[in-house]
Amino acid sequence: MFKKRKGQLGARFTIYTIGLFMLSLGVVFLIRSGAGASPWDVFHVGLYMNFGLTVGSWTIIAGIAILTASAIIAREFPHVGAFLNMILVGIFIDLFMPFIQEPAGLIVEGLMFIAGLLLMGYGMGIYISASLGTGPRDSLMAAIIEKTGWKVRNVRGAIELAVLLIGWKLGGPVSWGTIAFCAAIGPIAGIALPQCFKAADTILNKLKATKAEETVPMDRSAGM
Repeated sequence: MFKKRKGQLGARFTIYTIGLFMLSLGVVFLIRSGAGASPWDVFHVGLYMNFGLTVGSWTIIAGIAILTASAIIAREFPHVGAFLNMILVGIFIDLFMPFIQEPAGLIVEGLMFIAGLLLMGYGMGIYISASLGTGPRDSLMAAIIEKTGWKVRNVRGAIELAVLLIGWKLGGPVSWGTIAFCAAIGPIAGIALPQCFKAADTILNKLKATKAEETVPMDRSAGM
C-alpha cells in the first residue's frame, strides 16, 4: 500500500520517533479530556484502574501479549519496529500523563478531544511514513487477515469492539468521544497518511541531495 524505504536510518528513525511522540500525546489528550478514549486506551486504562502499574506499562504489556499472538498466528517473528513502537509509546504516555490534567468545562473538553484526535491521526501518519514497521495491533490485524482472508474493516472492527467491551467492563473511560473516535480516526488517517508520506519524501530527498553535494567536492579534491 505504501512505499518501502531503504537507507537513511538516522533520519527515518527521527521521523518515526516524532510520530510516536505526537501519537502518544494524542492518546493522553483523549484520556484526560473526559470525553472518552479510543477502544484500546479504554482497555489500558481499565487495566490500570484494576491492577495498578501505569497506563504506559499496560500499553507495553498488552503489546507483548498481542505480538506473541501475532507470531503464533503468522508463524513468524514480529518486525523489530513493532517492539520499538510498543516500548516508545508506553514510555511517552507515562511521560505526558503527570503534566496533562482534566479540563474544566465542556468547551475545553471538546477542544482537547479534537486536539487528541488530530495528534493521533497525524502522529500515526508521520511514524508510518518512516517505514520502520507498524505497532502490535496492526501486526495482529495483518496476521488474522492473512490467515482468514477476512476484510480489513471486519477484522479491525471485531478486535476493537472486543477490547472496548473488556475495557468498559474494567471501568475504562467510555463516553461520546469513544464513538466519535471510532467514526473520525479513519477519515483523519486517510487525509494524514498521504500528506505525511509526501512530507517525509521531501525531507529525505533534501537530506540525500545535501549529502551528495557535500560528497562531490571531497571526491574532486581527492582526484586532484
